[in-house]
Amino acid sequence: MTSQTRVTFHLSLPAFALAVLGVLTMLAPASLQAQTITVLHSFTGGDDGAYPYAGLTMDRAGNFYGTTYAGGGYGREGVVFRLSAAGSGWILTPLHSFAGGPNDGAKPFGGVTIGPDGSLYGATIQGGQHGAGTVYRLQPSPTACASFSCPWEETILYQFTGGADGGGPAWGNLIFDQAGNLYGTTSAGGDDEAGVVFKLTPSGGYWTESVIYSFPASCDSGCEPQGGLVFDPQGNLYGTTLIGGAEDDGVVYELSPSGSGWTEQTLASVYMGPYAYPYGVTMDGHGNLFGAAGGFEPGGVFELTPSKGGWTFSVVQTIPGEGGPFDTPTLDAAGNVYGTADETGLYGDGEVFKLTPSNGGWIYTSVSFDGSNGSAPLGSVVLDAAGNIYGTASLDGSGGHGTIWEITP
Repeated sequence: MTSQTRVTFHLSLPAFALAVLGVLTMLAPASLQAQTITVLHSFTGGDDGAYPYAGLTMDRAGNFYGTTYAGGGYGREGVVFRLSAAGSGWILTPLHSFAGGPNDGAKPFGGVTIGPDGSLYGATIQGGQHGAGTVYRLQPSPTACASFSCPWEETILYQFTGGADGGGPAWGNLIFDQAGNLYGTTSAGGDDEAGVVFKLTPSGGYWTESVIYSFPASCDSGCEPQGGLVFDPQGNLYGTTLIGGAEDDGVVYELSPSGSGWTEQTLASVYMGPYAYPYGVTMDGHGNLFGAAGGFEPGGVFELTPSKGGWTFSVVQTIPGEGGPFDTPTLDAAGNVYGTADETGLYGDGEVFKLTPSNGGWIYTSVSFDGSNGSAPLGSVVLDAAGNIYGTASLDGSGGHGTIWEITP
């Protein structure tokens, strides 16, 4: 992969990326309040990493954490990094370089989650004893460190076998419940090799994995879950699958605790055009679910609204272009919806978009990438208290291997 390669994702282990050139076929939307993209870091492909596919995670101090799919030391199997403000600039610190092989994970697709203990938790799609991926934890070294760039200590919490326990955790961050258990999805493995939703339970310094739902080979209720999960206040889980449903373009599902197990319910089939696939959902304060779909056709943002004991699916916005969104939208307190899209925008290099509710509809605005500030943004965005927007672009920039960027109001 070079800085000029564009990768469109329809993940299917072990081959999950296909190169596609985008053609902008529709008029571009209004500029995002005439804002511009400022590059905070341009990845070189060396120790700092290469190709940040996932979005960023922000801590209370305003530091950002994330992953790159490649680069780093050892076998160039990816990096977990921290980006911190320093004076008028920013400093990126690699916290861990994945080594792959039987003793470490490799190729993180998803980002990291800050746990209740302040540690970073994430998953890799490859590596481990069985080559089917890992779940890891990173903690600062307990001993004094004389250097600002000291690596963090990694603990492998679980290594997937690729069998009934699942394999290949891909898109989306892990999430915690109130009891400190960790949840996620794998795109492969399970009873029918169609993916699972898993739970990791801590006990006595160890973590035990259990599969709370294994998707069926028929794909009637979806299969190959490749997005993250979200809890509602009642403890139900929601997510998406890449395949299945009425049009075979994925579904939105719900998992509800039931006795000693979980019950799955398909809420809606996702259809935003052929070959536009969903990669997770998020929930607003009214219990509505928002998701995004992208792939080889114009994708966009959709909404599921509770209605008379069921759910109503509606398309919020189609994003003009070829690739579309590849991660969960981000919501703010005012009800605005933010996200990124690949192979769209004024130059076909992708964009950051905002959807503003207005008179029962939505106003669509965006700001475009042009290669110099990055291209192919695939991850979700994060907002700080001042309304600044932060995220990653997986390709290009001055270092040729992706960027971390900021958009200010």
